[in-house]
Amino acid sequence: MTSDERTSAGHALSFGQAADLYDAIRPTYPAEALEWMLGPAPKDVVDVGAGTGLLTRGVIALGHRVTAVDPDDLMLAKLTASSPGLAAAHTGAAEALPLPDASADVITAGQAFHWFDRPRALPELRRVLKPGGVLAPVWNMRDESVDWVARLTAIISNSRGELTPTDADAPGYFAPDFGEVETRVFHHGKPFDRDGLIRLVQSRSYYLTADAERRRELTEAVGDLADTHPDLAGKDTFTMPYVTCAFRVHPA
Repeated sequence: MTSDERTSAGHALSFGQAADLYDAIRPTYPAEALEWMLGPAPKDVVDVGAGTGLLTRGVIALGHRVTAVDPDDLMLAKLTASSPGLAAAHTGAAEALPLPDASADVITAGQAFHWFDRPRALPELRRVLKPGGVLAPVWNMRDESVDWVARLTAIISNSRGELTPTDADAPGYFAPDFGEVETRVFHHGKPFDRDGLIRLVQSRSYYLTADAERRRELTEAVGDLADTHPDLAGKDTFTMPYVTCAFRVHPA
């Protein structure tokens, strides 16, 4: 394993220590995005990299049968405790799914696909999909067309997940196991207050893996943004605008 791979794996498994915070502070996904990804008929869905279940619960609410898979036992424990109607949950990774061949109509990955080792994961995802099945990754990204959001990004930088949707839309990204991509973009928002904005940053992998000095710098800079930006200063609450990038990919 290279140093970059070790760093990526460490970031991917950093969230369990903050599972409650992650579940409380991260945005969910708009129902219209999930409806487009999954279609109207009830399906057997496998949510890979399911985390605490933010996407899982949205899919269950639409009437689908959901099996959740995540490599982090702490995240999975939070998911199972807070996701009534879940069909099953397994500890496992996208590169070695603990599931039988051709067992899923749809495989989803919410804010997770960028953590997968693509050359190993894509054949495994195709193995688990039924004939005619769909791989449906989805990402929430901050809407940086809004000035204060762009300034927030200047402080904390973009995460790997916030950069991946642009790559995933490129020809051949899912090849050779999957064909070309269908993409839709949806807009929604999540209310925050000053403390909530700081807690959002504290739920990110780059914060969770940083040293104490870097954590202090991030916390102070985000607090200063909330205190001084004209769109935020003095407000009890404000809305973080999100762009949701949803994908549908069929096996090749």
